[in-house]
Amino acid sequence: MYELSVTEQLLEIVLEHARKAKAERVVKVNLVIGELTGFAGESIQFYFETLSKETEAEKASLTIARIPTRAKCQHCGTEFDPGGTDWVCPVCGGPVEEVMAGREFYVESIEVE
Repeated sequence: MYELSVTEQLLEIVLEHARKAKAERVVKVNLVIGELTGFAGESIQFYFETLSKETEAEKASLTIARIPTRAKCQHCGTEFDPGGTDWVCPVCGGPVEEVMAGREFYVESIEVE
């Protein structure tokens, strides 16, 4: 359900930039989604296709790049993929200091004609 609202916002951004560029149509949208967002790419794809009908983005392809989760250890500074529910450093067993990657959600680029 969250995918619907974020896809509506995504489409607004895409159309705003396409109109500023005086584009006739949007050909391709490159989207970046971090694993921690929990957003399902298939749902975003479905909503994008549905919501973009009768707009400049109708029939535009949507490419989604997934960013894996990366964390940094509070004790030794090791960066690692926490994987699943095990959020401790594989080197020293320390706790996560910060999440380095995995929360991304942005439009990387838009191709227009």
